[in-house]
Amino acid sequence: MEKKSKLLTIGQFAALHGINKKTLMWYDEIGLFHPSFIHPENGYRYYSYYQSAILETILLLRELDVPIEEIQVFMKNRSAASMKELLQEKIDDLDRNMAHLRAIRKTLSYHRQNMQTLLTMDLSEISIVQKKERSLVTVDINQDTAFDKQVEMITAETKKYQLRRLHDASYGMMIAVDSLRKGDFEEYSKLFIEIPFHIKKDGLHIQPAGDYVRAFYRDAAESPVLCYQRIFDYVEEHGLVLSGFSYEVIINENVIDRVEDALVQIEIPVRSKK
Repeated sequence: MEKKSKLLTIGQFAALHGINKKTLMWYDEIGLFHPSFIHPENGYRYYSYYQSAILETILLLRELDVPIEEIQVFMKNRSAASMKELLQEKIDDLDRNMAHLRAIRKTLSYHRQNMQTLLTMDLSEISIVQKKERSLVTVDINQDTAFDKQVEMITAETKKYQLRRLHDASYGMMIAVDSLRKGDFEEYSKLFIEIPFHIKKDGLHIQPAGDYVRAFYRDAAESPVLCYQRIFDYVEEHGLVLSGFSYEVIINENVIDRVEDALVQIEIPVRSKK
């Protein structure tokens, strides 16, 4: 009885670890985690407080979705080396999952901002916005690049940079400011996909941080030529100079059924003439 008095009942031990006592009974039945003492007369299970560390290890592995079979093998052969290896593997898994969740959050925020813009914007308004640096994957295109070829290239780039879906990132088209100055308003040179997580790889296009002129036009109702002309007039009036590329994205594709209803956002880096 003295030995028993130093032990915890199955209910007490389960409560201590925030689990159901049926879980402890199941662990015992499958040979994963046995009680410290079983009363020979009534079969009651008792656990030592010093078993807590072992149980918490099992519970941690379960929380990390390690299958019971793998936990059983690990517990039978556990050591500092095997524990270190297993934990490192799970840390790597968590890092990948957290990076993906951060990317999803960034994408959701991007679409939410687009919806806010749709609800509050004045289509005729041209504004200056500040943007952070972005890493873009780009593929070269021209007026002769067939649509199915564009889709094929974008799909290939999506897989190359481990984007799970195209909608894990914002995407659009780029046209050089030099082409705009020549009046080539449909001389698109690149498709782009934004990488929604930090990555360092050669070949990425870095969209610079800084001030951008922003304007909108409805694809079916207004020619992009008229929108760009409004931009030219605006920057001239405000003593600004366009540079680099124009970045075009459709911001309402989540809420339209027809391409003709697309609302295009244009953003171009600007700087003062002075």
